[in-house]
Amino acid sequence: MAVLVTGAAGFIGFHTSLRLLERGEEVIGIDNLNAYYPVSLKQARLAEIERRHPGAFEFIHLDFADMAALTETLKGRPIDRIVHLGAQAGVRYSIENPHAYVQSNLVGHVNMLEFARHSDRCAHMVYASSSSVYGSNKQMPFSVEDRVDHPISLYAATKKADELMSETYAHLYRLPLTGLRFFTVYGPWGRPDMAMWLFTDAILKNQPIKVFNHGNMRRDFTFIDDIVSGVVACLDNPSPDDGAVKAGGSVSPHRVYNIGNNRPEELMHMIDVLEEAVGKKAVRDFQPLQAGDVPETYANIDAISSDLGFAPTTSIEAGIPRFVDWFKAYHQLEMA
Repeated sequence: MAVLVTGAAGFIGFHTSLRLLERGEEVIGIDNLNAYYPVSLKQARLAEIERRHPGAFEFIHLDFADMAALTETLKGRPIDRIVHLGAQAGVRYSIENPHAYVQSNLVGHVNMLEFARHSDRCAHMVYASSSSVYGSNKQMPFSVEDRVDHPISLYAATKKADELMSETYAHLYRLPLTGLRFFTVYGPWGRPDMAMWLFTDAILKNQPIKVFNHGNMRRDFTFIDDIVSGVVACLDNPSPDDGAVKAGGSVSPHRVYNIGNNRPEELMHMIDVLEEAVGKKAVRDFQPLQAGDVPETYANIDAISSDLGFAPTTSIEAGIPRFVDWFKAYHQLEMA
């Protein structure tokens, strides 16, 4: 039996596929390889999977927002679990290109739910939500029991809609589902639109970094290895259909978890640690808060910790140097 990973050429999908392959799973990965950020990075991730696990990983270039192609291409394949990580990501880009989010995050998510429920074998689907669903919530730390009815970006609205549609499918079809609200994931092979990559690149090039909200920001930076441990723990523990209230409030076989480091860091401190790892000072260009952004994120992870034993272990002091080392190697820069 196989695990289907959507967004397999993406940051979290790549690392999740590797972890599953390392423990001997059969993994089928799909990705549409869109150009939101350089396709060359996505292709390099796929090449790295093949390098580490030659012949063990099947990749299919496929857009899961195309239901006919999805069902035809995967027909007859022995898929018994799904990790649905593919999505159009990015808060700020959703203001510029809303239709990309509707197509991938809404149409695509319904397609994956339909694929799962019509499958004879699918025992569980884990899917990506986002900490962005909390909007401008002032109560800290963010809890899965909080109301999240006021998203401040379309990206956040689509992720909340994914949770609602999943709840409906769990109720109607008793399909076990687990949603994960990711908090500021970083690490090797990360995304070029995220602050860690943008800052590192700018510092190395002696260019200014844009520090939003004049530096008055806090983020629950979560290292990729910790994230993947949580994803796999969820995959291995399908939501039970027992009528009990679960994380997120459902009595259907549907759980929603925060997955973060449970340790928000001041943005200015993150930059300090990054400067130390890079070996150069940053030129800090202070900017106002951007539309759709929030000044602080902080994950309450009590639910996933008590249910599954999730316990992140990587501080930014340990994780950022690992990212910088990879970044320099990837760009073939001389090590400091």
